[in-house]
Amino acid sequence: MSPEQRAKSILAAAASVFLLAASAGGQGMTSGILSPPANVRPPGLKNVGIRQNLNQPIPPDLVFQDDRGQSVRLGDYFGQKPIILSLVYYSCPMLCGEVLSGLEHSLRMMKFDVGREFDVVTVSFDPADTPETAARKKAEFLRRYDRPAADRGWHFLVGRQDAIDRLTQAAGFQYEYDPKTRQFAHATAIMLLTPEGRIAQYYYGVEYPPKDLRLGLVEAGKGRIGSVVDQLLLYCYHYDPEKGKYSATVLRVLRLAAVATMLCLGTFIVLMIRRGPVQDLQGVERVR
Repeated sequence: MSPEQRAKSILAAAASVFLLAASAGGQGMTSGILSPPANVRPPGLKNVGIRQNLNQPIPPDLVFQDDRGQSVRLGDYFGQKPIILSLVYYSCPMLCGEVLSGLEHSLRMMKFDVGREFDVVTVSFDPADTPETAARKKAEFLRRYDRPAADRGWHFLVGRQDAIDRLTQAAGFQYEYDPKTRQFAHATAIMLLTPEGRIAQYYYGVEYPPKDLRLGLVEAGKGRIGSVVDQLLLYCYHYDPEKGKYSATVLRVLRLAAVATMLCLGTFIVLMIRRGPVQDLQGVERVR
């Protein structure tokens, strides 16, 4: 690479850092809502909420059925890529559809592909759901997402009550069944798992900004996915588990910007020295 090309590369990197510094406060996720203490929740919602179990493992031995009716272990999906875990029930009239729609929209906005850089595991916490209902829900969202690798990367599962109980307990997902309405009261969140199946992050609500989700996947992936730019962003942004979002670490942004400035100045000085007065005089002679 010539000195001029090397200089252009350094200047491009510096420009990225300055843009990052300028937007340090602009990136954020929809505010997550942690569940209040059980003694202040309304009647019927005392056992509903999210309890963060960060860095805790999801049991790999839990057995569910996939959309084809085949028995699978959760551990079958561990080991290679980070995972997005979503807990819903397929007959939900409102919230679960919003969770899946918000997730699918965010996935579609990312350059990462389900089934390549990461997997998605959607599990119903309603034991009445069947592989047939899972298959219909999977077909609906794969049609929306419309990427070739998604069929082998987005898994829709159903299971027995004992497996559901162990999974929701491990994930800190608290819900309650209302026999009068025949519906479940539940919180809305997705979880990011490391390739080994440990809980890395929680994202609340029904909208998940793609930039935050991408950073979360890169961090949960422990260097297995992402680019150099992603690593720079992770250096400058920190995940806040209480808020469920990334926020800028201003001191790190300023340090990176200072380093980029020094690199730019140093490259400029080196290029000027290399050109020297001889090249300048030759240019003058050619003009004459």
